[in-house]
Amino acid sequence: MEAGDGRRTVRILCSKKALLASPPSVGIRWLIGSPRFISPLTIVASFRCLHTLHDDPFSPDFSKEADDIRILLVRGFDIIGALFVGSENRKEDANKAIEASHKLRACLYDDKVSHSMVAALSNAESSEIQFCVSAKSTVSEVESVLYEYNPENILWDKGCLLRCQMALKLPLYAPSHEKLDCERTVSSLAKHAIGRLRDPCTAYLVKSADTSSDKQCSVVHGKDLDSVDAKSLLCSSFSLRKGSNIPITREKVDAIRVTVFSNPSRSEQKPGSPTIEYLAATKPTRFSTISLRLDILCYTSQDIDIATTISELVIPGLIEQLKTMAYISFSETSSGQTELCPYHFHPTGFLIPLTAIYDLKYGEMEEKQGDLRKSLHLRLGLPLDRPLMRIANALKFGHKDKRGSNATRDGSSLLLRNVHFEVPASGVSGGALSLIEGSYEYYHYLLGGVDDNGWGCAYRSLQTIISWYRLQQYTAIDVPSHREIQQALVEIGDKDPSFIGSREWIGAIELSFVLDKLLGVSCKIINVRSGDELPEKCRELSYHFQTQGTPIMIGGGVLAYTLLGVEYNDATGECAFLILDPHYTGSDDLKKIISGGWCGWKRPVDSKGRSFFLKDKFYNLLLPQRPNMV
Repeated sequence: MEAGDGRRTVRILCSKKALLASPPSVGIRWLIGSPRFISPLTIVASFRCLHTLHDDPFSPDFSKEADDIRILLVRGFDIIGALFVGSENRKEDANKAIEASHKLRACLYDDKVSHSMVAALSNAESSEIQFCVSAKSTVSEVESVLYEYNPENILWDKGCLLRCQMALKLPLYAPSHEKLDCERTVSSLAKHAIGRLRDPCTAYLVKSADTSSDKQCSVVHGKDLDSVDAKSLLCSSFSLRKGSNIPITREKVDAIRVTVFSNPSRSEQKPGSPTIEYLAATKPTRFSTISLRLDILCYTSQDIDIATTISELVIPGLIEQLKTMAYISFSETSSGQTELCPYHFHPTGFLIPLTAIYDLKYGEMEEKQGDLRKSLHLRLGLPLDRPLMRIANALKFGHKDKRGSNATRDGSSLLLRNVHFEVPASGVSGGALSLIEGSYEYYHYLLGGVDDNGWGCAYRSLQTIISWYRLQQYTAIDVPSHREIQQALVEIGDKDPSFIGSREWIGAIELSFVLDKLLGVSCKIINVRSGDELPEKCRELSYHFQTQGTPIMIGGGVLAYTLLGVEYNDATGECAFLILDPHYTGSDDLKKIISGGWCGWKRPVDSKGRSFFLKDKFYNLLLPQRPNMV
């Protein structure tokens, strides 16, 4: 984009931390943008270069890089440059970065780049980044770099998603005793598919994501994709995102749906007698069928017409995915039939959606799938202890879960989340603040019509903890009911069958058993003999929040609380505990909850000399651990 004085401005939507990855590693990071729908010099994400030649981090293996990125990159996004981390020669490396960007772009799409490319340079020991831009045959410095405060607004102000699914059965004829020529076979299939997708008999049914909305649906035929009439219908006619500026969420994604049909009645061939063409095989030949389920996602502007979007994004996306999946299928026929399936993801901390193709003949716990996910995390700069790219965490399109009265029509929960955001400061002078990391839902007495007043506080604390694991995408299971929690304890032999349906209390030990059974989560338990000893544990609790970030259950006597953080002054011993109280019985009114102290900072001894934690009661603290997994 041009600045007001004519200078070129690089605009960055992702954070600097996401751009460099943490910690920064010497090598190349490919810069991603959407030059057609946003602007040529706007960076929305970066991918780490994983494949290099001769162990040189600045010599990419362009073929392997293109193969990986072609799968990941949603159509509508593109390579717009390269970032060299560990650059030593500024001018020379800027030219190398531009050249590398052009080469990767050519490998990806086999066409010439019409937009400017960005070269970014960074010292591996510093977070400072210098930017240059290619202009025709020269590379010039950028004097203006803008980090956007609300990147989602820019991405989704006029942007929208299209999703197209298509099932194919591909016939495969090959010599019985000869190795299959994958490249030639895939090329032939792709050529046939291109003709089929643009055939007059092919029709594209375009519908809004919400079938109950008043948005229209329309049919575009293959032969009409370039017609003036077909170009009069804009994506905004089908998009639910218009003017909303709402970022996509994992639980519910609004995407315009494109369905491919074959309509023989549109054939332009003249009526005639059926004919059969016989081609004799010159050598023994084997026949097999390869079944593929294509599923592509495209990013476009609501101001673009549907016909152009289908022609320039959907069809090329289907062809590329077909070629990729067919090549994998043909390459691995010797090791058994593949079950390839594409999934779309929007991992935490990443601004744009991504696509991964998994082979379902391997379970998610198998080593091959784990290695694939690890490589995806490395490329995307994602943490290696979070399951962000598991199938259970794929985007849900029009998904509705089964959480009863606490779910909206689109499946998202109505429960209050992160209620501590509105809590006033603790007032601890010079204290170090340590808080829960991530989101959770507030479970309390009487929620969901369950009368657990007087006995269900530990159950509610457990539900809040499990909601944290759900929202951090460690599990896809529903938050269990009181009865399901009791059932789990009976199944592991901790309780007798009569326990199911009872109003018996549970404590920290039982919570650890349930977390282990349902989620495979391990826990640490801290025992204190008296409430007076809890302040002595602040340093240990602070370390837990800094390293694990999970909510803690505190059980003592007949009460249970959920601990969301601590603030502690190591020099004076002054401290406060951020308590989420499950004993609340009112409606989910955030102001009422905060003003009533049901979520707030609690001092061991308040201004009136009253102790929050009782001196004559012992306490058990349950510290759930964060699983180390991808």
